[in-house]
Amino acid sequence: MRIEQLSVFIENKTGRINEVTRILGENNINMTAFSLAENTDFGILRMIVSDVDLAIKVLKEAHFGVSKTDVICLICPNKPGAMALVLDYLAKENVFIEYMYAFSQGGEANVVIRPTDIDLCIDILSRCKCGLLSRGDIKQH
Repeated sequence: MRIEQLSVFIENKTGRINEVTRILGENNINMTAFSLAENTDFGILRMIVSDVDLAIKVLKEAHFGVSKTDVICLICPNKPGAMALVLDYLAKENVFIEYMYAFSQGGEANVVIRPTDIDLCIDILSRCKCGLLSRGDIKQH
């Protein structure tokens, strides 16, 4: 139930995110989900992509700092209080969430979570019958 996520460090200047997306596009790599967080000097583009290894290779060749980490993706009903229920399951067992990002469409929301204890998080969400996604469940094109 782990999914590999890339984090790309980007200077805060015009055109840098365009460069990342152009490089990925030229190499037929699709971004399924992404989040951009910024700092004073740089941003961190976190993303789920169709080809992790190739993305790392081409971005490093273009001199971007890239790291890979495991995250969890889950499906949550797109209705008031549904996410609060999932987060309550985790809080009751002291799972700390470093960050998360999501999008919803129709009746479901797809949520990417980076907990401090990924194995415990997977165990809790599985016991609570939350819908966890695997790499194969994510539509890439």
